[in-house]
Amino acid sequence: MKTTVIIVRHGQSTSNVSRVIQGHHDAAVLTELGEAQAKKVGKTLDGLSVDAVYASPLKRARRTCELIVETMREAGRRLPEVQFTDQIKEINLPLWESKSFDQVEAEYPEMYKAWRHEPNEFKMPLPNEDGTTSDFYPAREIWQRATQFWQTLLEKHAGQTVLLVGHSAINRALVGSAIGLGPESLNSMGQDNCAINVLNFMGGWEDGVQLESLNLTSHMGEAIPKRRSRFKGPRLLLVRHGETDWNRDGRFQGQIDIPLNENGHRQAARAGDFLKVVKIDAAVSSSMKRPKETAEGILKHHPGVTLETTEDLWEISHGEWEGKLETEINAGYPGLLAEWQSKPETVQMPGGENLNDVWRRAKKGWSDIVANYSQREDEAPQTVMVVAHDAINKAILCQVFGLGPEKFWQFKQVNGAVSVIDYHGGPESLPVLSAANITTHLSGSIFDKTAAGAL
Repeated sequence: MKTTVIIVRHGQSTSNVSRVIQGHHDAAVLTELGEAQAKKVGKTLDGLSVDAVYASPLKRARRTCELIVETMREAGRRLPEVQFTDQIKEINLPLWESKSFDQVEAEYPEMYKAWRHEPNEFKMPLPNEDGTTSDFYPAREIWQRATQFWQTLLEKHAGQTVLLVGHSAINRALVGSAIGLGPESLNSMGQDNCAINVLNFMGGWEDGVQLESLNLTSHMGEAIPKRRSRFKGPRLLLVRHGETDWNRDGRFQGQIDIPLNENGHRQAARAGDFLKVVKIDAAVSSSMKRPKETAEGILKHHPGVTLETTEDLWEISHGEWEGKLETEINAGYPGLLAEWQSKPETVQMPGGENLNDVWRRAKKGWSDIVANYSQREDEAPQTVMVVAHDAINKAILCQVFGLGPEKFWQFKQVNGAVSVIDYHGGPESLPVLSAANITTHLSGSIFDKTAAGAL
């Protein structure tokens, strides 16, 4: 019984514009642009049936939620009353709230550095009534709130669709805690104003979750999130190849070199139209036909870019499963497909690879690309398109967060989808998942509408 949760960040606020740290401070209100952004979210969601709506009570999130709900109701959608809860308020930064980022960085340089680079260890000394101080850990506290909120929500709304409207840090804590990350990952995800995120819970808190999409911004006229000025390293656009006949039929492909079908070429063309506004400096793909053809379709809008290929980004080898349907695999290898679907890290493909093999190849291929396109300080950061396969892309996304093969199924990657990964600096610097599994160019919806298919 799947529970779908749509998470939205509030619209642009007056404090966002003036670069003032907000936290629990509640003076900021939405700007005119922020109100317009909220209405755009409402129009994007107006075809959606929602069973419950939750929001932070802070003004900027409250107003965003009210505008989303009003817009959806104007389109004829029935929505329940909004429930406001302190559990999804923004991160609490009592020493810094209402101060500018520049002021905080100047006055608290070591604390600010810890907040940016070691959020799990980031602490603030807070005064006690007896004149002593106690250490307060903001990132740990927001993670605890997020985890408690999830447990309550999933018990109350099992099998339903829920809309949440929160803030940048709490949204990252909600996504991070759901997929098994700790507070150290606070700064490893993007959250733009009025961006949309989608999580699918397969049951209760212990039953697994899938990140369907992260930080969607195309409904606001931004194909992909803007690159932050602090990111001095490369930006990588990770794309999964378009559909093949075997994807459509649910037949396992692996390393059999199946080309795109007609729909796959359409998906590549749509991805090309979607990314034509993005300046792409370089492109790398798996040397197999389906990703190579997808990359070539996208690069029609970037004629000056030469496509490089590599075998490091090949799909997982399914060995004896390749060319077979699930029914045939179940008949010939009883129980092994179910194990692959529940505990993929334990499966050795008969005559093929296991996920540790894939992890090693993905790490090498990805690291080489990041290293090759990490520029000197006096050069502009490069944007590199990388086109590969479902399993390889999942492995790369897991490795961005330091996750192992046991988390393989947590990241959805559909045919023609685009993800965005930014680096603070060179290959050893912190990677940030700025967006994941963007499919709006394929279906016009925040939800994946493509055929599921096999790997």
